[in-house]
Formats: sequence, C-alpha cells, structure tokens
Amino acid sequence: MRKAAKLLVSAVFRVVVFPAALMTAFGRWREPYTFFAHHFAGYSGMLGSYLRIAYYQYTLEKVGADCHIALGSFFANPQSSMGDRVGIGAYCVLGQVSVGDGTIMATGVQIISGSRQHLRDEHGHLTDAGRSFDRVKVGKECWLGAGAIVMADLGDMVTVALGSVVFRDVPPGAVVAGNPAHIIPRSVQRENRDTALERSRAWHSGL
Repeated sequence: MRKAAKLLVSAVFRVVVFPAALMTAFGRWREPYTFFAHHFAGYSGMLGSYLRIAYYQYTLEKVGADCHIALGSFFANPQSSMGDRVGIGAYCVLGQVSVGDGTIMATGVQIISGSRQHLRDEHGHLTDAGRSFDRVKVGKECWLGAGAIVMADLGDMVTVALGSVVFRDVPPGAVVAGNPAHIIPRSVQRENRDTALERSRAWHSGL
C-alpha cells in the first residue's frame, strides 16, 4: 500500500514539473535548467524532495529509485546521474557527478567538477579560455560528512569525514579526513594494516 502511494505521488509530481522540464529541453538548455534547479531547491519537506526528484528524472542522465534530495540542494550540471537509494542532505551543491547506489551525503556537501574552472590570462585576469570540467565519480555506499568538498573520484564504500577537502582519487573502502584529505590507514576495509599503510604512503606521495 505504501509503495503504491509513493508511486502515485511520484507520478503526480512528474506531471507538475513536466512544463518546467520541457522549457529546459529536458536539461539541454542550461539557463532555464539552472533557473528551475534553483527554484525547486527552495521547497521544504518530503514533498519538496518529490518535486526535485521528479524534475531531475526529466533533466539528469539518470535518477534511480528511492532517492531523496533535501531542502536547498541542487545539481548545477545536468550531465549527472544518481543510482538507487541515494540520499542528499540539505544545501548540497553538486556539479558534474555520477553518484553510486546507496551513497549518502550530509548537509553542505559540495562536489566540484574539476579544478580548472577559473583560470587567469597572462595579465592576471580571469578568463574562460582553457576552462574545463571533469565528471566526478562517487562509488556505491559512500558516506560524505557535513561540509565535505570533493574534487576527485571516490571508490565504493568510501567515508569522507566532515569538513574534508578531497583533491585526489580515493581507493575503495577508505576513510579520509582533513584538508587536504588523507587516508586513515586502519580504516581501509578487508586489508591488513601493513597493506593499508603502503597504500596510504603511495596515495600521499602524489600530493
């Protein structure tokens, strides 16, 4: 009964947001896409989440089943996807990203599409020349703590501590913390301590 009710509510909200999605050419026209992404981010409660999910089902590449997007959160880039059972906390800003099944984000997480978005010319002025965006991949069953900033890929079952800034790819099963984020060796799942230490040293050698 509950599942049927959720499907009915989802269908109603898909009808509600259809005109907005149509005006964005289903995510292909960036300016109206951004306008409606910001607009729908402002609706609170469970109904707000249904509204956002319905909009992104039309405009993102993929939105899985049983997802939740809290108040104030939005996808800045429609070239993004969400797996099943993804939970996004309040006031998260997501760039070009693929989010794996079962991943959960706390409040205020930012996933930034690479590090070459704001460059300067030979005179020191900001320029769009050479500007590029990278798609960040977040694996399955990850946990991103409050205020985390992620600019690199995360493997499956990665935990990012609150306030961490991730500049480099993180291997599966690791816990990272700090700015710049570093691996906590004993946290790596299914590996002994010596192997974890070796991987941690190799990971840090590129910083």
